[in-house]
Amino acid sequence: MSKLIFETGKPGRRCACLPASDVPEVAIPPQLMRTKPARLPETAEVDLVRHYTNLSRKAFGVDNGFYPLGSCTMKYNPKRNEEVAALKGFTGVHPLQGEETTQGCLKLMHTLAERICGITGMDAVTLQPAAGAHGEMTGLALIKAYLTDRGETERIKLIVPDSAHGTNPASAAMAGFTIVNIPSNPQGLVDVQALESVVGDDTAALMLTNPNTLGLFERDIEKIADIVHSAGGLLYYDGANMNAIMGISRPGDMGFDVMHLNLHKTFSTPHGGGGPGSGPVACKEFLRPFLPSPLVAEKDGIYSFENPEKSIGRVRSFYGNFLVNVRALAYIMTLGAKGLRESSENAVLNANYMMENLKDTYNVAFDTPCMHEFVITLEPLKKQNGVTAADIAKGLVDKGIHPPTMYFPLIVPEALMIEPTETESRETLDEAVEAFKEIYAAALENPGELHRAPVTTPVGRPDETTAVRNPVLRYEFPSED
Repeated sequence: MSKLIFETGKPGRRCACLPASDVPEVAIPPQLMRTKPARLPETAEVDLVRHYTNLSRKAFGVDNGFYPLGSCTMKYNPKRNEEVAALKGFTGVHPLQGEETTQGCLKLMHTLAERICGITGMDAVTLQPAAGAHGEMTGLALIKAYLTDRGETERIKLIVPDSAHGTNPASAAMAGFTIVNIPSNPQGLVDVQALESVVGDDTAALMLTNPNTLGLFERDIEKIADIVHSAGGLLYYDGANMNAIMGISRPGDMGFDVMHLNLHKTFSTPHGGGGPGSGPVACKEFLRPFLPSPLVAEKDGIYSFENPEKSIGRVRSFYGNFLVNVRALAYIMTLGAKGLRESSENAVLNANYMMENLKDTYNVAFDTPCMHEFVITLEPLKKQNGVTAADIAKGLVDKGIHPPTMYFPLIVPEALMIEPTETESRETLDEAVEAFKEIYAAALENPGELHRAPVTTPVGRPDETTAVRNPVLRYEFPSED
């Protein structure tokens, strides 16, 4: 095993010379001073470069290889958008600057909001939320404020299908709603009869992911909207799967009242490792007065901030993750309406191509044309040979493929959710299909081999229970005694 940076350094080695300070020195209060120097590695430049280069080789990302991580749309993002977000006019701006000195940034935010409205079929947008689940919380806060404003405080129940994203019920609970779960029908879609049986005067809203987490489009979406609206409830759209429908269909046209988008998934920001993210919330006109403040307004070519009349207040400091918004607008303006539609069409095409080539080997959860992702179940193989979805996923690592989402959605036993995205070539998909088939053959012939996978990585398969409960997260220095 390679040594840690703490183990390769020697006292007195350096790799940088700091310039003389050009600002006045400020005395640090004695009670805040260290009693002894920090134990930082002392290393030469060449060793430092090798350290970080070797670390990068141990990490797998979309720049390394195929990354079919369903639900999250871990697709390749054009480097051009990174260059735009790095322009000094964007990176050098400060959130406390006056409006008159940030007209370009305000125009960008206003333009992005307009584009999002056009893509989603909504009327107003806030860019403040920092991620998808944060957007869910914001959208539900809008619904709650609206109902309270109307005096409909008895509407406390929020309906969540079992095919929804896992954050939906969590967000609903945090927003103070009572969750009502409804099942899927045998086709993997919302059970309309079950929905009709639970709506009523206490219904606040329905949260719906469409296409759902099975990769299926809700064919009864207009009927679902009518059922909820007729009962006086609102419709919330989880837009994490917009990668399947951009330029093809719009949630606002389906009857939804409020939704969030994941700019860091669908609109070009790498978001592996926990960030950065952006989860704008779009809504119909009647919810505009409740949006977080401030919003960007335009009059006679001048941009300024305005506070909605009945705003729920801020949901994040300042104005959201601005540079993620820059990337998103660059992506949208580069592709245009035609390009966004083509992107979604290719995402759907690639998913169906892989599914059709794998369904004679693997058990597809729902053997029907899918949208941007599809789900396979390893339950029959587990019963036959003891090989689980996790074993297949670990075997993919040895093939140079990042595993798909494992064990989700929960309504499919031993599930693997596969999303190839629109950015992969047919050659890559063919190689991936072959790898999946080779792993399945190995599962039949030598199950023990997959129980040991991965064997090509710096760290093999750990005891996952111990790794979760007792992780080693810090370097233990040798005793100085």
